[in-house]
Amino acid sequence: MRLTNAQIETIRRDVRELAGKAARIWLFGSRLDDDQRGGDIDLMLELTEPVAHPAQLAARLSARLYLHLDGHSVDVVVSAPNLQRLPIHDVAFSTGQRL
Repeated sequence: MRLTNAQIETIRRDVRELAGKAARIWLFGSRLDDDQRGGDIDLMLELTEPVAHPAQLAARLSARLYLHLDGHSVDVVVSAPNLQRLPIHDVAFSTGQRL
């Protein structure tokens, strides 16, 4: 995994503040491969409660993490009981790692 402990803690803190303590965080994509270089940070938030504005939540978290992670691009996908499950969710669940 190509994230430092400090980056992981920053992600956890910002997710807690915006999505709540119950949110589970999944890292997926190229950042899991230690042999690759660069690339954005792909995160999925797994929420147990319905979310009213998932796009707004994803955008706010992405922007906040961009600032707190020194300009690293962060893509955020949201999974919640009231949202349609998409192929990207299957990828995140099957190949991702919980943070």
